[in-house]
Amino acid sequence: MLPTFYQTHLQKQLTSAQFILLTILLSLIQSEKEVRLERLVRVFPYPITAESRRRKLQRFLDLPQLTIALIWFPLLAYWLRTYCSLGQTLSVAIDRTQWGCINLFTIALIWEKRAIPLYWCLLPKLGSSNLQEQTLALEQVLPLFKEYKLIVLGDREFCSVDLGNWLKAMGVSFCLRLKKNHCIETENLIWQRLDQLGVVPGTSLYFQGVRVRKTQPVAGFDIACKWKRNYRGLKVKDAWFILTDLGSLPVAISAYKQRMGIEEMFRDCKTGGYNLEGSGLRGERLIKMILLMAIAYTCAIFQGTQIQKKQVQKYVSRRSEPIKKYRRRSTFGVGFDGEQWVDYLDQHSLEIQQLMKLTRNKRRFYQQGIRAATLIRSIS
Repeated sequence: MLPTFYQTHLQKQLTSAQFILLTILLSLIQSEKEVRLERLVRVFPYPITAESRRRKLQRFLDLPQLTIALIWFPLLAYWLRTYCSLGQTLSVAIDRTQWGCINLFTIALIWEKRAIPLYWCLLPKLGSSNLQEQTLALEQVLPLFKEYKLIVLGDREFCSVDLGNWLKAMGVSFCLRLKKNHCIETENLIWQRLDQLGVVPGTSLYFQGVRVRKTQPVAGFDIACKWKRNYRGLKVKDAWFILTDLGSLPVAISAYKQRMGIEEMFRDCKTGGYNLEGSGLRGERLIKMILLMAIAYTCAIFQGTQIQKKQVQKYVSRRSEPIKKYRRRSTFGVGFDGEQWVDYLDQHSLEIQQLMKLTRNKRRFYQQGIRAATLIRSIS
């Protein structure tokens, strides 16, 4: 179920035939939980041969107007206007994922303990990204957040103080995890490695306005150090050493914890959701398939958000339990399951009517469930 604004925007960018094809593809991606082209070809409901269906989908993925700038950025701007107040502090995570010969650099907005993909590109190599690749990608998304306060989060791959300097020059806050072999100036001309500061499990430190170096010293950064305590046999292997400009330890640690949202997004897009690693696509076709996946992913998040607002989530997923730290299903999962649930209700409506007639004493509960399904169908 595409939100109304999605439909309006996509109809402006695509022809009628292309828009219909897109809606069918998005429906298949949601129902099959797959972005593998061969799987989509097999189930694509069009009365032509399998080989012709494959070529048709390939031609669709080659459309020049299927770009992040034309299709995706206007939808993101709508998301921000709808769900974020002007001046609100937002967190953006940068990360990289790799499988086979694919090396994908991704920037994502942290949202509801998950993340919404903002921008993605293929790196022309395997292994870590460099400063130029990181700044070029960030330059694509920063204009979207001119009216918001932004914090950029990155793990140890993005520990360069040069990236911190670049973000500071752009007026963007940051929390970038450092490797433990970096050094800071604790006293005048006295340098210590981060792993020699005496941080042990259960302790934390905060240094303001220190000089940091791995090769050449750079001044004017804060360093937040924290090693989570051991608890009930669970041991954290390493401490966090975070390069930041947020001004205090609690704020820096709280901000950096949100970075895990992008890891959850990767899980949703891979084995926990759309099986991206099995797509079999390369180059621009892979970028455009990720664009379709991003549209489907955010549609599910939008659906889940509306289901929660209408207070019918209990018909889609099990309730949260007080003893559990995390919810059983994310907003994405609630939206994804809600759409499938109402689709199966429609598909098996005759059998369901027969079942309900056999237990008439439960009629009141059935009526409440039918009302919940009607509310879910009304989301647009």
